[in-house]
Amino acid sequence: MSDADRPPSAAANVAELQRRLGYAPPGRLLWAAIRELFPARIAVVSSFGAESAVLLHLVTAIDPATPVLFIDTGRHFIETLRYRDRLKAHLGLRDVRSVGPTAEEIARLDPDGSRATWDPEGCCAFRKTAPLQRALGGFDAWVSGRKRFQAATRLDLPAFEADGAHVKINPLASWSASDLAAYAVRHGLPPHPLVAQGFASIGCASCTSAVRPGEEQRAGRWRGFDKTECGIHLSLQHPAGK
Repeated sequence: MSDADRPPSAAANVAELQRRLGYAPPGRLLWAAIRELFPARIAVVSSFGAESAVLLHLVTAIDPATPVLFIDTGRHFIETLRYRDRLKAHLGLRDVRSVGPTAEEIARLDPDGSRATWDPEGCCAFRKTAPLQRALGGFDAWVSGRKRFQAATRLDLPAFEADGAHVKINPLASWSASDLAAYAVRHGLPPHPLVAQGFASIGCASCTSAVRPGEEQRAGRWRGFDKTECGIHLSLQHPAGK
């Protein structure tokens, strides 16, 4: 792609990208993003959680060498870490990168490992947001697996967003839970082992619980706190962790 074709900035181009590709099928949208718009300058951010296999399968069909960033907070369920390794092998992912807080940050900001119980915002800031901000330094765009049905806060989620200097892409924004389930069955994708135990959205073990009948998919995240997002989808424009 020539310099004339390369988007000059996220904010200046996201509206045009939304107009051109915002309603395209996920496979077509991802092909354009990975092959045409941001070749070698795009990463997928994956939690290797309850629905991650679908997005990762779509990506590997285009280019299995696409960088996949896994934020290793040091607080994940062991089942998630094993699932990450299983999916990596099953899908043939060639470039899965674990990013997370440094040992110095953990010692300084959460020395006894209890911060999630009294300051979940601060815990997410240094364990998730800051490491991702560092990892995205070499990319122009990143792909997220968010969907509109997951929570009331995501009902207006577009396919393309401006996120600081980056373009953030949500190719599965319009898909329903049944769309995801049908795709996973059709392609024989292995499920996260905790889904069968009622975990509909899976984050850190200390901040994730099973979802009760009738609750939103993300109701089990940060239960008891007025918190619905970890922070990586709010803004990466400012340093996180204090």
